[in-house]
Amino acid sequence: MRQQHKPFIQPHRPKKNLLIAGIASIIKAMQDGVQLERIYLESTVHSPETNELKLMAEKFEVPVNKVPIEKLKSFNIEDFRVCVAVRSKIKYQNLQDVISFIVEKGEAPLLLMLDGITDIRNIGAIARSAWCCGVHAIIIPEKGVGALNEDAINTSAGALENIIVCRVKSLHNAIDEMHLNGIKIFASEMKSQVNVYDINFKEPCAVILGSEDKGIHSILYKMCDEKFKIPMQNNFESLNVSVAAGIILYETMKQRSLFNPSKGGALK
Repeated sequence: MRQQHKPFIQPHRPKKNLLIAGIASIIKAMQDGVQLERIYLESTVHSPETNELKLMAEKFEVPVNKVPIEKLKSFNIEDFRVCVAVRSKIKYQNLQDVISFIVEKGEAPLLLMLDGITDIRNIGAIARSAWCCGVHAIIIPEKGVGALNEDAINTSAGALENIIVCRVKSLHNAIDEMHLNGIKIFASEMKSQVNVYDINFKEPCAVILGSEDKGIHSILYKMCDEKFKIPMQNNFESLNVSVAAGIILYETMKQRSLFNPSKGGALK
């Protein structure tokens, strides 16, 4: 049988009005409260100015990618001067502020964590399911996850512009923070003896989704309170992560009484 390969999707170049060129301009933008998706810094450059840029990016929790000069040239922006930043189309919010806001509304937090998912098509599809199923917020790390750029937003059919997104330095620290707030952490595991529909998703909880090839990082997996499996009719290696997300989140929605079977499957 011939091996099937996923079709390659050429990423769109960010629009020029989303780009900021030069160290001084990027630093000023961060100081002025402009949210940045990512900073691309030429890998061979080392100077006091670049060190200042990296310190400022760390302060404002902006990922910095060291890239070859060819990457910077590909943005087709004049006078980029060793670095280019991309403005974020998503307004990232503080995790603790979001949790407090949810609790103050009298609701049990339902959060979704993405660990190592780099395919923007999967991220977009997950965001659509999360928005449709009542997830309060998506949590992503600064690094190790696909950029929430225009392609991801388009793939999500705009869901990423509606749902709350929290970008954190460390998922490990984020789990600690959620535990302090009484939020349980759940993860999918094929070998678990507990089915997804036996988990109590009504209580404050967060679900971790890992990449299809590597799964959830072991250090995060050990921090989970409960593991569950998605039962399948036939013996198969795994589900696509966005499909698994849809199944899990539909179960959370059903348990949280947003679904009313007595009215022919209509949402309340």
